[in-house]
Amino acid sequence: MGKMIELTAADGFRLSAYRAEPAGEPRGGVVVAQEIFGVNSHVKNVCDGYAKDGYAVIAPALFDRYERGVDIGYTAEDIASGIALKAKATTDAALLDVAAARDALSNVGKVGVVGYCWGGFVAWMSACRLSGFACAVAYYGGGMLGAIAETPKCPVMAHFGERDSGIPIDGVKHFASLHPDVEVFIYAADHGFNCDQRGSYDATAAALARGRTLKHFRRYLG
Repeated sequence: MGKMIELTAADGFRLSAYRAEPAGEPRGGVVVAQEIFGVNSHVKNVCDGYAKDGYAVIAPALFDRYERGVDIGYTAEDIASGIALKAKATTDAALLDVAAARDALSNVGKVGVVGYCWGGFVAWMSACRLSGFACAVAYYGGGMLGAIAETPKCPVMAHFGERDSGIPIDGVKHFASLHPDVEVFIYAADHGFNCDQRGSYDATAAALARGRTLKHFRRYLG
């Protein structure tokens, strides 16, 4: 459904991105922040799914600044590669690239951002540090608990798995207590429960979280 395009960030850096369009007039726009595996087939499927729901969608390649064309799977070797790339990535650079995607969607109506894994953290930081987003959704955002002092500028929804060893559930509950305006949902699932290409995929949790996310988009984007 979608195609690869090129974006130019405010600092002049040119990066690739995947863009998917709805069949009819867009209800609004959605920026999708990737996991540590690049703009791979799963991220493209996520984009295509939101396009079918009526949104114009862009997933910027947030690793292009460090290595172009990153598109990896979920083996132990892939995970190690993704972690190494994420270690090179800076939040400021990611936000420049997310902002470029936001700007590319400015003619379709209100724009939201959704992210998964590292992208969940990026979505949270986008909500807190960037203007121009009508809403944000973070899925199991690694790093969010370390950015608990940030204050979002737009309505935020966050999804976490109670069996996620990388994001302690007590920390999630503390995060929720400090951010009562953020809709925080906890699922009987592990990290990565939304990705149907991973062993941690949980169809029930994924469907429930997606339904809530879509309701959030309908409320704030159209």
